[in-house]
Amino acid sequence: MKFSVALLLITTLVTVSSCETKKPLPLVGTWELVSATATEKDSTYSTFDPNRKMIKIINATHFAFLNHAIQTGTDSSAAAFSAGGGSYTLADSTYTENLEYFVDKQWENHKFQFAVTISNDTLTQTGVEKLEKLGIDRIIVEKYVRAKN
Repeated sequence: MKFSVALLLITTLVTVSSCETKKPLPLVGTWELVSATATEKDSTYSTFDPNRKMIKIINATHFAFLNHAIQTGTDSSAAAFSAGGGSYTLADSTYTENLEYFVDKQWENHKFQFAVTISNDTLTQTGVEKLEKLGIDRIIVEKYVRAKN
Protein backbone atom coordinates (compact mmCIF):
# COMPACT_ATOMS: atom_id res chain seq x y z
CA MET A 1 0.00 0.00 0.00
CA LYS A 2 2.84 2.43 0.90
CA PHE A 3 4.51 1.56 -2.39
CA SER A 4 1.30 2.43 -4.35
CA VAL A 5 0.92 5.81 -2.64
CA ALA A 6 4.60 6.61 -3.20
CA LEU A 7 4.37 5.57 -6.84
CA LEU A 8 1.25 7.70 -7.32
CA LEU A 9 2.96 10.68 -5.70
CA ILE A 10 6.09 10.31 -7.86
CA THR A 11 4.01 9.86 -11.03
CA THR A 12 2.02 12.99 -10.20
CA LEU A 13 5.15 15.05 -9.53
CA VAL A 14 6.81 13.90 -12.76
CA THR A 15 3.66 14.64 -14.76
CA VAL A 16 3.21 18.10 -13.26
CA SER A 17 6.87 19.03 -13.63
CA SER A 18 7.01 17.84 -17.22
CA CYS A 19 3.99 19.88 -18.30
CA GLU A 20 5.00 22.98 -20.18
CA THR A 21 3.52 26.03 -18.53
CA LYS A 22 3.21 29.00 -20.80
CA LYS A 23 3.14 32.32 -19.08
CA PRO A 24 0.74 34.77 -20.70
CA LEU A 25 2.29 37.80 -22.35
CA PRO A 26 2.59 40.65 -19.85
CA LEU A 27 0.31 43.02 -21.78
CA VAL A 28 -1.28 44.70 -18.79
CA GLY A 29 0.10 48.18 -18.34
CA THR A 30 0.51 51.53 -20.04
CA TRP A 31 2.36 51.67 -23.34
CA GLU A 32 3.63 54.68 -25.34
CA LEU A 33 3.69 54.53 -29.15
CA VAL A 34 7.23 55.02 -30.50
CA SER A 35 6.84 53.96 -34.15
CA ALA A 36 4.11 52.97 -36.57
CA THR A 37 4.03 51.94 -40.22
CA ALA A 38 1.34 50.93 -42.66
CA THR A 39 1.60 48.92 -45.86
CA GLU A 40 -0.97 49.36 -48.61
CA LYS A 41 -0.65 48.05 -52.16
CA ASP A 42 3.10 47.31 -51.87
CA SER A 43 3.83 50.73 -50.38
CA THR A 44 5.06 51.08 -46.81
CA TYR A 45 5.00 54.42 -45.05
CA SER A 46 5.31 55.80 -41.53
CA THR A 47 2.10 56.72 -39.71
CA PHE A 48 4.00 57.88 -36.64
CA ASP A 49 3.74 61.61 -35.98
CA PRO A 50 6.45 62.89 -33.61
CA ASN A 51 4.26 65.94 -32.91
CA ARG A 52 1.67 63.72 -31.22
CA LYS A 53 1.76 61.46 -28.19
CA MET A 54 -0.23 58.25 -27.99
CA ILE A 55 -0.60 55.84 -25.10
CA LYS A 56 -2.39 52.51 -24.94
CA ILE A 57 -3.65 51.31 -21.56
CA ILE A 58 -4.38 47.61 -21.19
CA ASN A 59 -5.98 45.97 -18.17
CA ALA A 60 -7.11 42.36 -17.72
CA THR A 61 -10.11 42.68 -20.08
CA HIS A 62 -10.07 46.05 -21.86
CA PHE A 63 -7.82 48.44 -23.73
CA ALA A 64 -7.98 52.17 -24.39
CA PHE A 65 -5.85 54.50 -26.44
CA LEU A 66 -5.44 58.25 -26.19
CA ASN A 67 -3.72 60.41 -28.79
CA HIS A 68 -3.13 64.16 -28.68
CA ALA A 69 -0.89 66.91 -30.00
CA ILE A 70 2.23 67.56 -27.95
CA GLN A 71 2.27 71.29 -28.62
CA THR A 72 0.22 73.64 -26.51
CA GLY A 73 -1.62 76.64 -27.78
CA THR A 74 -4.99 77.74 -28.97
CA ASP A 75 -4.98 76.77 -32.64
CA SER A 76 -6.94 73.74 -33.90
CA SER A 77 -3.85 71.50 -34.25
CA ALA A 78 -3.12 71.84 -30.52
CA ALA A 79 -6.70 70.81 -29.72
CA ALA A 80 -6.65 67.68 -31.91
CA PHE A 81 -7.49 64.63 -29.82
CA SER A 82 -8.39 61.03 -30.61
CA ALA A 83 -9.41 58.18 -28.33
CA GLY A 84 -10.92 54.73 -28.47
CA GLY A 85 -11.16 51.46 -26.67
CA GLY A 86 -13.04 48.29 -25.96
CA SER A 87 -12.56 44.70 -24.92
CA TYR A 88 -9.85 42.35 -26.14
CA THR A 89 -8.88 38.71 -26.14
CA LEU A 90 -5.42 37.18 -26.01
CA ALA A 91 -4.75 33.62 -27.15
CA ASP A 92 -1.04 32.82 -27.08
CA SER A 93 0.38 35.72 -29.14
CA THR A 94 -2.86 36.56 -30.97
CA TYR A 95 -4.31 39.77 -29.59
CA THR A 96 -7.77 40.74 -30.87
CA GLU A 97 -9.25 44.15 -30.16
CA ASN A 98 -13.00 44.67 -30.28
CA LEU A 99 -13.22 48.41 -30.87
CA GLU A 100 -16.35 49.48 -29.00
CA TYR A 101 -15.64 53.21 -28.64
CA PHE A 102 -13.94 55.58 -31.06
CA VAL A 103 -14.22 59.22 -32.03
CA ASP A 104 -15.09 58.11 -35.59
CA LYS A 105 -18.22 55.95 -35.16
CA GLN A 106 -17.59 54.15 -38.48
CA TRP A 107 -14.71 52.26 -36.83
CA GLU A 108 -16.80 51.03 -33.90
CA ASN A 109 -17.89 47.41 -33.51
CA HIS A 110 -15.05 46.04 -35.61
CA LYS A 111 -12.47 43.47 -34.56
CA PHE A 112 -8.80 43.87 -35.33
CA GLN A 113 -6.44 40.92 -34.91
CA PHE A 114 -2.74 41.33 -34.23
CA ALA A 115 0.29 39.15 -33.63
CA VAL A 116 1.99 40.58 -30.55
CA THR A 117 5.46 40.14 -29.15
CA ILE A 118 7.11 41.63 -26.11
CA SER A 119 10.86 41.99 -25.89
CA ASN A 120 12.21 43.68 -22.77
CA ASP A 121 10.03 46.79 -22.48
CA THR A 122 8.86 46.89 -26.13
CA LEU A 123 5.47 45.67 -27.36
CA THR A 124 5.13 45.12 -31.11
CA GLN A 125 1.78 44.47 -32.71
CA THR A 126 1.33 43.54 -36.36
CA GLY A 127 -2.01 43.06 -38.04
CA VAL A 128 -4.54 44.12 -40.62
CA GLU A 129 -6.84 47.11 -40.43
CA LYS A 130 -9.65 46.41 -42.86
CA LEU A 131 -12.85 48.43 -43.12
CA GLU A 132 -14.42 47.83 -46.51
CA LYS A 133 -16.99 50.64 -46.25
CA LEU A 134 -14.16 53.13 -45.64
CA GLY A 135 -11.82 51.66 -48.27
CA ILE A 136 -9.21 50.81 -45.63
CA ASP A 137 -7.14 47.67 -46.11
CA ARG A 138 -3.63 47.89 -44.74
CA ILE A 139 -1.09 46.01 -42.68
CA ILE A 140 0.05 47.97 -39.66
CA VAL A 141 3.04 47.53 -37.38
CA GLU A 142 3.04 49.50 -34.15
CA LYS A 143 5.78 49.55 -31.52
CA TYR A 144 5.16 50.67 -27.97
CA VAL A 145 7.47 51.09 -25.01
CA ARG A 146 6.19 50.38 -21.53
CA ALA A 147 5.55 53.74 -19.84
CA LYS A 148 7.67 54.51 -16.82
CA ASN A 149 5.93 55.56 -13.60
